[in-house]
Amino acid sequence: MEAFPIQELALPIALGGHDIIGQARTGTGKTLAFGIALLQRIRHGGREPQALVVAPTRELALQVTDDLLVAGGKLGTRVLSVYGGRAYEPQIEALREGVDVVVGTPGRLLDLVKQKHLDLSKVGVLVLDEADRMLDLGFLPDIERIIDRIPAQRQTMLFSATMPGEIVALSRRYLTRPTNVRAEAHAESDATPQVVQHVFQAHQMDKPEMLARLLQAEGRGLTMVFCQTKRACDRVAADLAQRGFDAAAVHGDLGQSQRERALRAFRNGKIDVLVATDVAARGLDVDDVTHVVNYECPDSAETYVHRIGRTGRAGKEGTAVTLVDWSDLTRWKLINGTLDLPFAAPEETYSTSPHFFAVLGIPAGTKGKLPKEQRGERAGLDAEALEDIGETGKTRSRDHRDRDHRDRDRHERERPRPRRRKRTRTRAGRPVEGAVSVDGVAGETEAAPVAGDPAPGNVVDAVATERKRSRTRRRTRAGKPAAERGGTAEASQTA
Repeated sequence: MEAFPIQELALPIALGGHDIIGQARTGTGKTLAFGIALLQRIRHGGREPQALVVAPTRELALQVTDDLLVAGGKLGTRVLSVYGGRAYEPQIEALREGVDVVVGTPGRLLDLVKQKHLDLSKVGVLVLDEADRMLDLGFLPDIERIIDRIPAQRQTMLFSATMPGEIVALSRRYLTRPTNVRAEAHAESDATPQVVQHVFQAHQMDKPEMLARLLQAEGRGLTMVFCQTKRACDRVAADLAQRGFDAAAVHGDLGQSQRERALRAFRNGKIDVLVATDVAARGLDVDDVTHVVNYECPDSAETYVHRIGRTGRAGKEGTAVTLVDWSDLTRWKLINGTLDLPFAAPEETYSTSPHFFAVLGIPAGTKGKLPKEQRGERAGLDAEALEDIGETGKTRSRDHRDRDHRDRDRHERERPRPRRRKRTRTRAGRPVEGAVSVDGVAGETEAAPVAGDPAPGNVVDAVATERKRSRTRRRTRAGKPAAERGGTAEASQTA
């Protein structure tokens, strides 16, 4: 059975206003399948949004927004993306001015609804994109809260590459007589067929060398390297940069501005290797990605499908390489059996293995460092003319930043230094002769000797005299000494 594009199957049903459960491989155009039908139902002129698209990640929300802006540009459709990691003020201001379509992540959508800045009472079309990913991230309760605030009379479209049982239960609860649209045969593997897949059993200590040599294969273009943890992403990206490759990392610990800047540089070709966690594995559409490398074995078959789906998009061919540790063989066998792949027993492979060079097209004699003559200028993130601050929604040029640094340095040089205070040791309000001041200079004022004081320089006697003075205090009442009231000091003390 021949696989048809999801647009051809879903568009007629979506344009008729029916609910849809769409399932298709990643990269087959699910965004346009619901986007075109959504834009056709918009009535311009209102302030409240008429359509809502919920996405699991910020990167996917931005991509869907860009696609809808391109598709509905001549229609004048107002599309707004709302997601975390950005200031509330620009998003609230755009909502006040009026929007037609809102694309956002569940957390920020709920925040704006609770603050009464986002009104969902006029939403007539609801789209849940990558619904299984939202389930994996624990967004199912948030999705239910959002759906409860949308009118019951609506069109709901649910799209995903995989369809676990929880998503099926969600569709039965919130969709009305949905049509299930699947863009491939049920007997066909979920893995992208136009991607050439290679699986090697590799040692953890040899993986950096294998990756560096793989990145020098013939015909290698933009490459995505997937790791399981954020720390592994930073470590692999730093190692590749040290070996001469233009690489950057994308993961959840980075600020939203850094993540967007890295993806923008990758799309523009300023860097050609993007090391990422699964945050970039869902719905991210980058043209001309030729290779995908699973530096570590994915945790499920669905994750594997979405990772390798970053290449071989829109009918193009791609290459996917998976490096499996000895400890991950059992997990890989489960993935292999679920997807019906022919890699149940991956071949033991090292960075010097001849078959590793042969099947990937790596030139003979390739080493683990990029030759100096092949290293271009570091045109990565630091070379961008503008830096996206993120908190204010504004940008500052590099000249402005340099000017600020120069002004701050000049101010530090020109600022007068504080004077050191000279303090002289005193006793009973009079400077002590021969005392040393705090800054190490002898006191300049000589004090006249006080009657009854010990000889100058006798510090022990001076301390004893001072204690004696502090003990001989006159007892007073109502501010007058006892002797003035006709009694002796002893009598007053007895009283």
